[in-house]
Amino acid sequence: MSKETEKQRWQRNFADLLQELRVAQTGVQILFAFLLTLPFSNGFTRTNEFQRDVYIVALLAAAAATALIISPVAFHRALFRQGRKPELVRFAHRMATGGLAFMLISMVSAVLLITDFVLDRPIAFVLSALAGLWFLTFWLILPFSRRSWGDDDIDDDDDDPRTLAN
Repeated sequence: MSKETEKQRWQRNFADLLQELRVAQTGVQILFAFLLTLPFSNGFTRTNEFQRDVYIVALLAAAAATALIISPVAFHRALFRQGRKPELVRFAHRMATGGLAFMLISMVSAVLLITDFVLDRPIAFVLSALAGLWFLTFWLILPFSRRSWGDDDIDDDDDDPRTLAN
């Protein structure tokens, strides 16, 4: 088994990141589309000022998440064939992280909007906080707690199917 070159590693990292972004992009696009159509539905006129404010937060956060999650594509187009893959991967990582943060805000805001519309506000706050904790658990707490496991796997061999077979 040969070790990958630094160039191959950056290429693999970028390919992995693009796969992750495809998943996040689909989710944020569906949420954004839902939020864009919501004011045109019949029930939206029954929302109160608080719910409309929460809606604006959800909508703007979804727009920001969309921009950040798609930005690595534009960045890649600008740097195409310039041999700047390390810079591209670092930038894309930051944009993906920011996109996920805005996606979290949008998702929790959407939960708050809908639960506040159909339930009492205190229950809506509790359910929204639980939704936020749920996302944070799977998007932040578990991944970062996993970072210290297997420190000897520095080369990221756990992603290599050849090493998984051993």
